[in-house]
Amino acid sequence: MPGMWWLLGALAVVAVLAYLAWTDHRVERVHVRAQSGARALDAHLLRRAAAAAVVGEHLDSVELYAAARLALDAGPDEREAAENDLTRQLQAAPLNGTDPATVMLIATSRRVVLARQVHTDLVRDALTARRRLLVRALRLARRFERPRYFDIVDPTLLVPVTPRPAEPADLRIPAA
Repeated sequence: MPGMWWLLGALAVVAVLAYLAWTDHRVERVHVRAQSGARALDAHLLRRAAAAAVVGEHLDSVELYAAARLALDAGPDEREAAENDLTRQLQAAPLNGTDPATVMLIATSRRVVLARQVHTDLVRDALTARRRLLVRALRLARRFERPRYFDIVDPTLLVPVTPRPAEPADLRIPAA
C-alpha cells in the first residue's frame, strides 16, 4: 500500500491547484465586472450630461448648460467634481415635469443612481477579493488596476408631480 500515499498526495496537490485556479478566476471575474460597472456608470453620466445640456438650452440657463458641458468634457481626474457641480446645478434649476427634455433628464438621473449603486457594489466586491490573504500572498490581483469608488452627490432630482387624471367610474375594476 505504499503507492496509495503517493496517490493521496497527488490528489491533495490537484485539489490545492484547483482551488488556486478557482480563486484566480474569481478575482479576475470580479475585476472585470467592476470595470464593466465603471463603463456603464460613465455611459449613464454622459447621457445625463447631454440631457442636462438640452434642458439648459430650453431653460436658457447659462450655468446649467456650462456645468453640463464641463461634465461632458471633463477628464478622468476632474470628473467627480464636474458631476457634483452638474448635480448641484440640476437641483437648483426650476425643472418642469411635463417638458419632454426634462422627463428624459429625470429618467437618465434615475439610471445614474442605479448605475452608481451597482458600481459601488462591484467595487466593494473587488476590493474584498483583493484583501484576501491568499490573493495578497500570491499577488493574484496584480494584473488589474485597483478599482475606485465614484463619489458624487446623490443625483436624484425632485420634480413636482402632476396629478394623474381620475379614472372614470365604469373603467374601475370592481372589488371582489
